[in-house]
Formats: sequence, C-alpha cells, structure tokens
Amino acid sequence: MAAPAQRNNKPGKSAGKEAQPLIIAKNPAEEQRLKLERLMRNPDKPAPIPDRPKEWNPRAPPEFVRDVMGSSAGAGSGEFHVYRHLRRREYQRQDFLDKMAEKQDKDLDYLEKVKQNQQTAEERTAKRRKKREKLKQKKLLAKKTKMEDKKEEEGRSESSEEEEEEQEQQEEEEREDDAEAPSFIMGRK
Repeated sequence: MAAPAQRNNKPGKSAGKEAQPLIIAKNPAEEQRLKLERLMRNPDKPAPIPDRPKEWNPRAPPEFVRDVMGSSAGAGSGEFHVYRHLRRREYQRQDFLDKMAEKQDKDLDYLEKVKQNQQTAEERTAKRRKKREKLKQKKLLAKKTKMEDKKEEEGRSESSEEEEEEQEQQEEEEREDDAEAPSFIMGRK
C-alpha cells in the first residue's frame, strides 16, 4: 500500500490552505472580530447577507369544516384536545388581524400628521413671505422718496451712480430671500 499524501493533522490547520491557528471565541465581541477577519482575508469574495425574515402569517381559516364538534354526548376523550388546538389557532389569527388593523391605523395617523405639519409650515412660510414683501415695498418707497429728494438737491450724474449701487444691493437681498425653503418639524403642534 502506498502511503497517503502528506496531511497536516494539527487542529485548526487545513491541508493546502494557509495555516491558521484554531481560535475559540470567548465572548460575542471576539466572535464578531473573528468573523470580520475571515471576511477581510479575501475582500473580493462577496459577503453573505441574509434575507429579511418573512412576517408571520396565520394559517387561513378552512373554507369548509368537515368535523363539526358540538357539545353532544358521545364525543371521545381526544376531541377536547383537537377543539383546544383549533380554538388556539383561531385566537392567534384574530390577534394577528387586530394587530395588522392597529398598525394600518397608526400608519394612516402618521401620514395625516405629516401632511398637517407640512400644511402648517407652508402657511407660516406664506405669512412670513407676505410680511417680507410688505417690508420690501415700504423700503423701496422710502428709498424712492429719498432718491427723489437727493435728485432735486444734486445733479443727475451723481444720483444715477448711487441708484445703480442700490439696485445691485436690492438684487442681492432678493437672492438671499429666495434661498429660504419651507421646513417643518414633526413634533410641534
């Protein structure tokens, strides 16, 4: 008989691969560290990502019940256990339906609250925008009256330069005002 190929019979070492010592994790953090190290040895290999667990659904109620049990005499001793299991399953199904209905109600309430908060934020923004517009108009009227007074006092050449500078300042202010976006906070009433 021929001798088998050389084997590395030491624990934690496999034949043909890099020699890795056997390390036993003593706590969950060390176990996580070991898993990460093993994944990082070959970064090109895709990491296994488990699928999201499916939501539990109760078994649908039977469409046609063949074994209808009543409280009549003559039922066997095993019938109570069958009845008990059927009853437990039905209660689970009803609880599940109640929880799903409650979850849907909460989702609808949340969406309604978000919509209401957006509407109040838009109303506040519109009110403030209107106030800014009124203030802008007031400032423009005051500037115009000042400019007219200055024109009367000074020559036209000096006033036209100042007018251009003021128009540039006004345009910059308008750009800054246009940058404001409406916002809302979920928790406020």
